[in-house]
Amino acid sequence: MSDQMQFIVEKLNQEPFRKSYNLITFDSLESVQLLQLLSDVLGEIDPKHIVDIREELPEQTAKRMLTLLSILKYKPPGSVSDLSAFRQGLVMGSKPVIHPVLHWLLQRTNELKKRAYLARFLVKLEVPVEFLQDDTVADVNKQYEELMEAFKNLHKECEQLKTSGFSTAEIRRDISAMEEEKDQLIKRVERLKKRVETVQNHQRMLEIARQLRLEKEREESLAQQKQEQKNQLFHAEQRLQRAQLQLKEMHHAVVDSKPESLMKKLEEEINFNSYLTTEKIPRELESKKKSVYFLQKTVGEPALSRSDLNVLEMKINEVNAQINQLIEKRMSKYEPIDSKFSMYRQQASIISRKKEAKAEELQAAKEEMSSVERQMLQKTNQAQELEGSEVLKGDEVFISSGHLDRTFDNFKTRIESRQSVFLSWERNV
Repeated sequence: MSDQMQFIVEKLNQEPFRKSYNLITFDSLESVQLLQLLSDVLGEIDPKHIVDIREELPEQTAKRMLTLLSILKYKPPGSVSDLSAFRQGLVMGSKPVIHPVLHWLLQRTNELKKRAYLARFLVKLEVPVEFLQDDTVADVNKQYEELMEAFKNLHKECEQLKTSGFSTAEIRRDISAMEEEKDQLIKRVERLKKRVETVQNHQRMLEIARQLRLEKEREESLAQQKQEQKNQLFHAEQRLQRAQLQLKEMHHAVVDSKPESLMKKLEEEINFNSYLTTEKIPRELESKKKSVYFLQKTVGEPALSRSDLNVLEMKINEVNAQINQLIEKRMSKYEPIDSKFSMYRQQASIISRKKEAKAEELQAAKEEMSSVERQMLQKTNQAQELEGSEVLKGDEVFISSGHLDRTFDNFKTRIESRQSVFLSWERNV
């Protein structure tokens, strides 16, 4: 205890407190004076706590100090059951309570200053859930959280810059070195001027040298402008290629522009899309829903042991045997009547499977056509970048525009033929 008091007295006698205590005078402080001393130390850590405790109620003083101590993460000595005694001792200005607090604060003043500064911006205000139902309050709360995250990042960057190794001494040394280099350059220039003055027509030669320097700077500026104009030309040619590709697609679309053929194509596309939306996709969606339902049901059930699995397998075998017996009885009883229907059902099932296969094949062909279209545009851009080169390294091969057009047209023809086959299958059904 005497070592603790000695440390507190030494720290209080130093800057910034500049007290003139000794062990006797410090130990003889009254409870109000001790509370004011604690408030002064807290005020040094957080300037908001520079308060004269005679101007506030004891409850307000205790609440203010307890709030800051909780932010600074001070843990009172003793068990959790002594927290009420700690609060009461803080209100009464008890020495056994305040002395450990002063000792803890004076040991790590700089660290606690930083923590109090960060707490001013990072202690989050909890908004009740019912208030967050309002859109305005929710938006403001979201902005508040985003600003808090931005402050964290900026503070980290600031700390990294502080510890990055740059110091005022190094900067001053660099400035001194640059000033010395500047003086040396000035001296060299003066010596060169003296040497040049002895040459005939030195003024004219200096003027020519100055003009040469200006022309070189102008040449660099013109080269930069030329490069910028090349880039602009390249982007303009890319836009032109995309526009030509779109124009070519529009030409392909209006080659067969008779009303009957256009209506037929639209009808085929509508039939194919309606099949996807009314039959194929709902059937796949229903299958996925059933799979998800069974998986959720399986997850929700308790874990099965090996004996439980054996019992389930036996039940499944029994049910399958019963189903087979019922099928055999039904077939023996109604076989003459159902023979034709079973044949028709089998044919309908085969046609339905073929229809699904053709639809998937058509969809895959459309995706392949989109991929070839992207590849054609990419190869065209590569050819433009190479400015006419015909040989590339590796797997990159220059493809001419006519070859790409023919490839694209072939894919388009394949898709149209597959769509016609699909629609013929649909009409047969």
